[in-house]
Amino acid sequence: QVQLEESGGGLVQAGGSLRLSCVSSGIAFGRYDMAWFRQAPGKEREFVSAIRSTGGRTYYSDSVKGRFTISRGDTMNSVYLQMNSLKPEDTAVYYCAADERVHEYYNKRFYDFWGQGTQVTVSS
Repeated sequence: QVQLEESGGGLVQAGGSLRLSCVSSGIAFGRYDMAWFRQAPGKEREFVSAIRSTGGRTYYSDSVKGRFTISRGDTMNSVYLQMNSLKPEDTAVYYCAADERVHEYYNKRFYDFWGQGTQVTVSS
């Protein structure tokens, strides 16, 4: 059974930092592309960042580029999202997603596995 479990969310003031973690089980983690998406109330789930299984190439949405950093720890079966200079508009539930060689890294439809999400709230 595949499980993705996010942690690290919370309440932080604007300008602050958080580090999200996602631990996986039930998949050969080293073969999977991993991503973070987020969903704010009343909005669609949107792409935040992704990292390839092979080569570790990373991708970011324009809204987080330069502030967020994705990384993976294959020995820990984990993916991380370091979030700096947080803004109120970053407030959302953040989801971890996994797919084996995802075709379109920014497209939520192509990810097979999802976590339950962790809430991030940034106060102004």
